Parts: sequence; C-alpha cells; structure tokens
Amino acid sequence: MGVLALQGAAARHADALTALGAEAVLVRTPEDIASIDALVVPGGESTTISHLLDTSGVRAPLAERLEGGMPAFGTCAGMILLATDVLDGRDDQRSFGAIDIGVRRNAFGRQRDSFEADLEVAGLEGGPLHAVFIRAPVVDRVGGDVEVLAEVEAGPVLCRSGAIMVCSFHPELVNDRRLHATFLEGV
Repeated sequence: MGVLALQGAAARHADALTALGAEAVLVRTPEDIASIDALVVPGGESTTISHLLDTSGVRAPLAERLEGGMPAFGTCAGMILLATDVLDGRDDQRSFGAIDIGVRRNAFGRQRDSFEADLEVAGLEGGPLHAVFIRAPVVDRVGGDVEVLAEVEAGPVLCRSGAIMVCSFHPELVNDRRLHATFLEGV
C-alpha cells in the first residue's frame, strides 16, 4: 500500500494504514509506483502536487497504473488530482481522470473558513464520521457510475467509483480509521 509523499500529510496516512495492519510505502519515485498495489493521494496543495508529479517523474507511471485499475483513495487535494474535471484549476494543473466527478477547489473558502462536521456515511457502521475540512473542494458534478457516500449542504464530499474513493476532508487528522479501513477492504 503506497502513500504519495511528494507534499501533504503522507506520514499521517501511513500511520493510519500501519495501525490497520497494512505496510505503508512512502511513494516519491517512479520505482516506488511499481512496488505498490494501491495508493493514498493525500491532501496538500493540488497545484504544487501536480507540479511535483511532473518534476519527480511519478506522473506517467502513476497514470498508467490508475488506467490499469489500481485502487486509489484521494483526500482533499487527492480528490482534485483524481477527478475528471477541476472547475477552477490553474491552466497548468492536470488531474488523472480516475473518477468521473467535477470538483471545485477551495469551495468552502479560505483557511479561516475551515470547519469540522459529523457526516452520515452510506454503508459505514458505527455512527457519524467526524470530518475536518481545510480549504476543501466540493463535488459539483457526479458521473453515472459514481456513488455519493456523504454530503454537506454545499454538495457531495465523499464518493466512490469502482476501485477509486475520494473525499473532500482529512480523515488522517482524526483517530477514526473507518475510511482507511473501508479503502483497505476494497483493495
């Protein structure tokens, strides 16, 4: 199980996966991509991560693995990078199109507009999931094969399609490991 470690909260995702019994590999090189069977794409700054994917040489092998069906879990900026459409992205920002959604970056506002919420998640046992939203995206368009698992008033914030799961928030910042466990079960 890999965690993209070019920028963002990779270590916290790796800790969550390790706590669930998975071996977490921090992915920084094209060779790392070849050694994993699934990938967590963490939050961070999506345009910076997009640039680092190019300069590190990771973009092309990662795109190939995603096109081949490798499971991925994108959180916050990871959701943006895995989406088909980024509605307000920069011209030089590229996403992988791994899940048929359109996302709007920083949909809830600036850093000071960050918030926490308890979400009802379809199919998740154990009560609401506490979620931390930091300069978070929101889903504006959902493709036909995409399942919306949780929403807030502004729109969907947790979606799944086949082997790809994405969320607008940061599950690595809370002690609740249920989303990471759900992803691992699908791998």
